[in-house]
Amino acid sequence: MTSPILAVAPAAEASANPLGTALFFLAIVAIIFVWLRTTVLGRGFSVPLRDITKKHETFEYPEKPMPVAPRFHGRHQLNRYDDGIEKCIGCELCAWACPADAIYVQGAENTSLERFSPGERYAEDYQINYQRCIFCGLCIEACPTRALTMTHDYELSEGDRDDLIYTKDRLLAPTASGASTPQRDAEVQARGINYYGGTAISPPSLTGGVFKDATARKFQKADAVVGGLDQRELPTVGDGSTDLTEGTGAALRGTESKSVSKRSDQIRKGGRK
Repeated sequence: MTSPILAVAPAAEASANPLGTALFFLAIVAIIFVWLRTTVLGRGFSVPLRDITKKHETFEYPEKPMPVAPRFHGRHQLNRYDDGIEKCIGCELCAWACPADAIYVQGAENTSLERFSPGERYAEDYQINYQRCIFCGLCIEACPTRALTMTHDYELSEGDRDDLIYTKDRLLAPTASGASTPQRDAEVQARGINYYGGTAISPPSLTGGVFKDATARKFQKADAVVGGLDQRELPTVGDGSTDLTEGTGAALRGTESKSVSKRSDQIRKGGRK
């Protein structure tokens, strides 16, 4: 029969050796660490172990919406000028730039009694299909008048697919003054706002003719566009209003005819180069 004293002796001997106990636990930790790093199951268990030490951020959505970055791409918006005139001129460049074919624009002509934009055209119908939109932002880069921008609104869930097709009335931004479109040409011209810059006040009359100076730096933009036209061929701008239509058109037609004649002489002499 074994003595109880002899049975307790090995346990007492093991507890009396702290170095062996520490090495034993280190070996267990090393085995677990290798298992967590090298096996698929171990890597799966390591995910919650790592997240235990991280700071948890819980947002009370939708009572407290989650903040977004300043350049976040959210729902689109069609902007207006301060007087209510729409910035969109119906050029359809946004629709051409869209890689997902999510934008549809139908342009129409402004009239003297119904003016929607400062240009000749405006967007009669504007639609964005958010079932296709990938929020890439290429449409707002293509817009020449900054009429289309992207807001921070990301709550676009709907119960019906047709409701995800946003029309112009849902995209158009409201104005602080409460002004809307359409407006009359006489009202817009009476305000004297220069929407685009240059030497002509916007919007021009539908028949052309006399334009007023809108900026003090006369012909600076016209010189860059014409590209070296003789200033004597351009009409002079005085303190009053000046007819820029006939003089500028004649100068451009003269330059074009000279270029065509020069090209024809080169073809007759040495062939097309």
